[in-house]
Amino acid sequence: MLLTWAFFCCTLLPTTFHAETRTLTVNKKRSLYPAFVVIVFFLFVLLHQTDKLLIGSLQIPVSQTFGLNDLQWGFINTGALIVGTVFYPIWGYLYDRYARAKLLALASFIWGATTWLSSLVRTYPAFLATRSSTGIDDSSYPGLYSLIADYFGPKLRGRIYGLLQLAQPIGYLLGMILALLIAPVLEDKIFHLEGWRTIFLFTGLLGLVMAAVIFFGVKEVPRGQSEPEFEGMEEIGQFRFNWSALKDVMQKKTMWFIFLQGFAGVFPWNVITFFFFGYLMTERGYDNNSVLLTMGPVVLILAAGYFVGGALGDWLFKRTLKGRIIVSSMGVILGAIFLFLAMNTPVEEKTTFFILMCLTALFMPFSSPNVTSTVFDISLPEIRSSAQAVEYFIENSGAALAPTIAGAIAFSTQSKQFAITVVCITAWVLCFFIYLGALFFVDGDIKSLRAQLAQRAKSM
Repeated sequence: MLLTWAFFCCTLLPTTFHAETRTLTVNKKRSLYPAFVVIVFFLFVLLHQTDKLLIGSLQIPVSQTFGLNDLQWGFINTGALIVGTVFYPIWGYLYDRYARAKLLALASFIWGATTWLSSLVRTYPAFLATRSSTGIDDSSYPGLYSLIADYFGPKLRGRIYGLLQLAQPIGYLLGMILALLIAPVLEDKIFHLEGWRTIFLFTGLLGLVMAAVIFFGVKEVPRGQSEPEFEGMEEIGQFRFNWSALKDVMQKKTMWFIFLQGFAGVFPWNVITFFFFGYLMTERGYDNNSVLLTMGPVVLILAAGYFVGGALGDWLFKRTLKGRIIVSSMGVILGAIFLFLAMNTPVEEKTTFFILMCLTALFMPFSSPNVTSTVFDISLPEIRSSAQAVEYFIENSGAALAPTIAGAIAFSTQSKQFAITVVCITAWVLCFFIYLGALFFVDGDIKSLRAQLAQRAKSM
């Protein structure tokens, strides 16, 4: 069935995306359609992240089902990250060559199919394999962000990306609710399955629904149409992927620093996602309701942090081309400070711990929308998906090891607190210094791209 769907999608990919010299008319009339696309993509990110991050909240019941220790649990999450890492350059190349919306629909279908498989298997090796296969669709985001870049110009992208990425922590919160409140109620009551299996059946179905919505509802647009250099032009050339352009952007020094921070910066996210719930329950003595009452507000503040960080990046970007990097560096260092204070708060001081985690959550996501925007600020329209995919590939090359490293530290020290603190603080401090290096080169790399686009506009 999966191969049939893939063939069907590929047969409908517009052949015009192979035409290097063909021109497309750009509709300049105001329309509500871009807002519709943002809503659809917001729902995709929200529901996909709910499914992806749900596994972290289900650590206890899944571990009980298969009899897992912390190290075996880390292998499950590392497996999906490794598969996602391998598929990032594949997705990036396909997005830059073919219709991005149709490929996103395919990714959504794969999400639904692999999640269903995870709910049905009965042994640990089979579950390890099926959960690893969910990494295929986890690496499908570069096409989504590239398509959004062609709907909205550079001065708005930070806010739009922040809005879309806001859906990630809200999905995390929905996953918590499903795992902590709904799954126990469903235990053995539907299909005579464990509650966590029933939840996976439901989230897999949502993936299939979103595949249909994206396939029939989201339209492709010309690459580069939102760039200011093409403003007022009735027609723009159709830009085609080429390896030379990708090689050029890989040689920009700003990208080198983005790669380095990405390698280190995703470690904390994966460690917190896959170990924090277990930490609260086993080392701070929280029950399901206490976890939800504590983490619910924290996750909502985290969600707001994406939009606040993106908006601050846009605001400062209008005043200095260094703006997005400055906001990113501020986010990682403040996040590190407040997480360190929170993790060293005594167990009985729940209010203090809660406040410090809220402050951590506010600053943690500042980098995300600004790094995505910076990649597109220095990349040509026709290779943006590939450029972001390479960045994600490098990120996940390191981050794929994060759950196993944290699991090994927790297993050897018998302390999830120590593992979370060491991995997160070390990674964020490294990111801060890496961002300082990027400040020296980002202005020149952005100006270089704008000059290339201006030259293209003159030649049309």
